[in-house]
Amino acid sequence: MAGVRRTRNWIVAIAAVGVLGGAGLVGVGMMRDNSASSPLGTFSDAANAAPAPASTGSARVRAQAAPAPTGPSAAQLAAQERAKRVKALDAALKKYAAGAPEFSVAVLDRRTGQRYAFRGSEKYETASVVKVQVLACLLLKAQDAGRDLTATELSLAKRMIRLSDNDATTSLFAKLGRASGLGACNKRLGLTQTKVNSAWGLTRTTVNDQVRLLSELVDTTGPLDAGSRQVAYTLMSTVDDSQDWGVPAVARSGEKFTVKNGWLARSTENYRWIINSVGRVTGPGTDISIAVLSHDNGTMSGGITSVQKVAKLTRQHLKY
Repeated sequence: MAGVRRTRNWIVAIAAVGVLGGAGLVGVGMMRDNSASSPLGTFSDAANAAPAPASTGSARVRAQAAPAPTGPSAAQLAAQERAKRVKALDAALKKYAAGAPEFSVAVLDRRTGQRYAFRGSEKYETASVVKVQVLACLLLKAQDAGRDLTATELSLAKRMIRLSDNDATTSLFAKLGRASGLGACNKRLGLTQTKVNSAWGLTRTTVNDQVRLLSELVDTTGPLDAGSRQVAYTLMSTVDDSQDWGVPAVARSGEKFTVKNGWLARSTENYRWIINSVGRVTGPGTDISIAVLSHDNGTMSGGITSVQKVAKLTRQHLKY
């Protein structure tokens, strides 16, 4: 029996050593699996898997963290496209100007606030486009008095704008205080490049000032109230059919326009013609104010053709 007990104790001892030894070997294997060097051998399935290189994980993190490459923003693309259009229009107008009487043109896109000008600060005599200034100042004078236009004032204004009647203009010009009165009013309208002449048709202005004036006629935050803006729009959108040339030439089917033209055979220029046109074109996606001023035209009809050509070039290249 003593021999049997010794045999059993020996077996238990061997088993204990095997268990402890196994635990120790597993532990060693796990330690090696977590080391930077490749393990010589492990005793677990996880440890037997081939380890990834140490740099692979960090490279993958860097790849995931790096921002995806991006192109120009929508605003940058729009600015680039605008610059291309302006450059093309500049080139087209310069080419046309090489063989045409002198002209200037300005365009204001009221949807975007973008402005374009070719010779924008060159001064020209207004001829009858000054009548738009007279109308705006007449409306402001009535507003200041807290009233609408009188029947007489309205009648004169209709003749002045719709028929380009000079006598009606002279009456209203006097009523406003002539050159000094109109000049003071121009400050309220923001016209900084316009010099009023006592002979109202010889007032000098720029296309930049003219698109500014056109803008004031429709600006809800400007000096003209809603009633005054409506009067101006009604008169300028109902000119006599014989006078709807110039700016209206760029209007497309379904679009509306306002216009006031000026024409004068200038005695100091060998009776060559001043031909001017200012107005607005509106429709779906379009709200444009245009001013074209020109002089030294050989004939009135030739000047009209030139002004309309210039206006059409702005639409062709600016794509409004």
